[in-house]
Amino acid sequence: MPQRRALITGVTGQDGSYLAELLLEHEYEVIGMVRRSSTLNFERVAHIQDKITLVPGEILDEISILNVLKEHQPSEVYNLAAQSFVQTSFSQPVFTGEATALGVTRVLDAIRLTNPEIRFYQASSSEMFGKVKEVPQTEQTPFHPRSPYGVAKVYGHWITVNYRESYGLHATSGILFNHESPRRGLEFVTRKVTNAAARIAIGHEREVHLGNLDATRDWGFAGDYVRAMWLMLQQDKPDDFVVATGETHSVRELCELAFEHVGLNWEDHVKVDDQFFRPAEVDALVGDATKARTVLGWKPEVDFADLVKMMVDADLATLRR
Repeated sequence: MPQRRALITGVTGQDGSYLAELLLEHEYEVIGMVRRSSTLNFERVAHIQDKITLVPGEILDEISILNVLKEHQPSEVYNLAAQSFVQTSFSQPVFTGEATALGVTRVLDAIRLTNPEIRFYQASSSEMFGKVKEVPQTEQTPFHPRSPYGVAKVYGHWITVNYRESYGLHATSGILFNHESPRRGLEFVTRKVTNAAARIAIGHEREVHLGNLDATRDWGFAGDYVRAMWLMLQQDKPDDFVVATGETHSVRELCELAFEHVGLNWEDHVKVDDQFFRPAEVDALVGDATKARTVLGWKPEVDFADLVKMMVDADLATLRR
């Protein structure tokens, strides 16, 4: 049996790095598409860089995607490339649309033109639900995005469905709720809090400024969630799946756990700052992953408290080095 080959766009991101590890464990040949840039950041894949093939490509340029597909001929494509920060999407709405929405069309169209047998995974998002119509959210819950990022993700989701129905592609969307890890970017609130707790604990800082402490999310571990991505493309038929823990936790609870883990009272160090409030906040995002559990046999293995401790410990280890 020939070795399976997968292409990951956004391989240097949090999810891309965990997915690359998982695919290597399953003995795939892994191709990672990366943007040409004057400042390359391979930190998240440095430990496996000699085991994967990194190739230049641009989600804004369909010709470059076509060239990558023709040269490397993957059997699976995981589209994780996007402008993925909600707050930034308000200040860069057009770029967010180009990368996070139209980028999906470029990849799908390149697959259609190159090899329609390629199995495609699209990284959809719980931010599509936004002003939620029901709690918890399932694959049938209507979308009402509350940010340019959420709007772009809705486009990416529906164009995936459209190419599946119009051209018969094995095209699947994973509607992933928030998933975190020590590899999460510092601009995301989970990593901002765990990094601040670590820095304050060793005396590098005294306080951290945050926005809405009452905002709640369904937070899981990225390593668990990439397993769901892979399982989706192993199914005979393409479909869409919510991936979530089914539990919600507030930013306040996140602070409590992170600072408690280093022996500190969070209220002594966390300051609320209006500049970090979103123009429009999403409501109670909590996912019902019954379909993923039933069809894929997937379930999360890392709970919220252990996730926060894992992230704080990783930040402490990095700072001490």
